[in-house]
Amino acid sequence: MNIKRLTEEELNKALDTALKYRHYFHQYPELSGEEYHTSETIQNFLYGEKIEYRTGFAGTGILAIIKGDLPGKTIALRADIDALPIEEEPSPPYRSKKEHVMHACGHDAHTAILMSTAALLQKNKKEVEGTILCVFQPAEEQAPTGGAAKMLEDGLFEVYQPDAVLAQHVWPDLPVGQFGVMSGPIMGNSDRFEITIKGAGGHASMPHQTKDSIVAAGQLIGQIQSIISRNVNPLDAAVVTVGTVYGGERYNVIASETTLEGTVRTFKNEVKEKVKAKLGQLLAGIEVSFEVTCHIKYFDGYPATINTPVWAEHARETARLLYGEESLPQVEPSLGGEDFARFLEKYPGNYHWLGTAIPERTVQKPLHDPSFDIDERAVGYGIEFMYHEAVEGLKLLKDKE
Repeated sequence: MNIKRLTEEELNKALDTALKYRHYFHQYPELSGEEYHTSETIQNFLYGEKIEYRTGFAGTGILAIIKGDLPGKTIALRADIDALPIEEEPSPPYRSKKEHVMHACGHDAHTAILMSTAALLQKNKKEVEGTILCVFQPAEEQAPTGGAAKMLEDGLFEVYQPDAVLAQHVWPDLPVGQFGVMSGPIMGNSDRFEITIKGAGGHASMPHQTKDSIVAAGQLIGQIQSIISRNVNPLDAAVVTVGTVYGGERYNVIASETTLEGTVRTFKNEVKEKVKAKLGQLLAGIEVSFEVTCHIKYFDGYPATINTPVWAEHARETARLLYGEESLPQVEPSLGGEDFARFLEKYPGNYHWLGTAIPERTVQKPLHDPSFDIDERAVGYGIEFMYHEAVEGLKLLKDKE
């Protein structure tokens, strides 16, 4: 692979544009399924850059089409555009102007990077050997449904079928200039459950006349921790977390009903199914032990994000040629969930992490934290990398013909 680098002028202009839009999106974030103004802003930008685009995918989703002057295959690049229901802390100059809505997962940066990348590809389409699709996806945070499946259902790729799909995500655990790339699973299955325990309430001083749902819930929470430690091979990653507990209305009243909500994270489907089955078995035991009734709603969420080896290697080679071997640290996969997995279920491709750690922070704020932010130097790396990953990826596909 012989990369023709972007000029400093091209990259600086693209960076300035991306930062302008990143700040704007950060100030005016929109929740999953409500990205109307965000979508309109992207469409206006594409129109101004004379980039063909189509709308109507999962409500606010957009497909931009860049047809190279040279014949070839098709690659899709994806960015997610939605924000989270989080109140931002502290107050950067571009702080969110919407109460309890924040881009706490970097989707503002993903969107701005893809917009600038699209403009560069359109400007340099004489060097593009094929077609590049830019997918602006809504509702990535709306697990377990998400926006990717709905975009596909709405005919996202009916006219242009990608030969590969590519995406990147900001990553505060890596410094700027480094990329997290790996073959195989990089993100996990992301499922959700809701358990309702129904007993019989009564006065706190007379527990013998009741069936205490809170005590039953407490026992269940403890038993849930044994699912992984005593049923899953220690070499197989898995996590079960109970995130919320709702029960009771007053200090001296035994609660008749308690609800638990939680998540199951795995890489392997067989491990996921084992955990799912064990949850049901534990509930049956709780019913007998505490004379309560238990009901579980289990929501199969995003599948594991599994990179295709050839495209993971292509990403590694792109990083090596652009930034050297030091840009590719050894990284471990995450059990976080990612809606891009639904694209990778149908098409080969790669999903990687873009280093965004802020040097002056001794402790990096993680994704979804109210104080999350990025080192904006990473935006330039994201644009340059995504541009060349796509352009050189089309050449790779042509060589394989």
